[in-house]
Amino acid sequence: MEIVAFCCFYCAYAAADLAGVMRLSYPPHVKVVLLPCTGAVDVLYILRAFEAGADGVLVLGCLEGQCHYQHGNLWAKRRVRYLKTLLEEVGIGGERLEMFNLSSAEGPRFAEVAREMTGRIAALGPSPVKRAGMPAGTRDGEGEGRRDGV
Repeated sequence: MEIVAFCCFYCAYAAADLAGVMRLSYPPHVKVVLLPCTGAVDVLYILRAFEAGADGVLVLGCLEGQCHYQHGNLWAKRRVRYLKTLLEEVGIGGERLEMFNLSSAEGPRFAEVAREMTGRIAALGPSPVKRAGMPAGTRDGEGEGRRDGV
């Protein structure tokens, strides 16, 4: 199982760091990706995470009204809402994507969110992209089998 967590630097990443400092455990298959702001999370980043084998994706940003880039977390919220609908339509499932807002002081909440998402994904099973037999690095031109020298 793999869950990609896109975390804003100022709040969610700081919360993840605090969880570590507090020695709070969260599932090891939650992979944190640091971004300056969740407003920088492009739709393609999330889709590529699923394509690369993620079973679930978290977008973790600042509390609403407290974004260091003013409206970045609100833009991310709209993108996540749109993508959840799209993921339903294509058969991956919108419940595999979720956004949460955290303050930098919420280390325990970060660990809780990671555990909640892990439980949800465990109940859903592997991503339909994985079940389709398309593991990362085996699609056209990707991975070690690439012959064009790139």
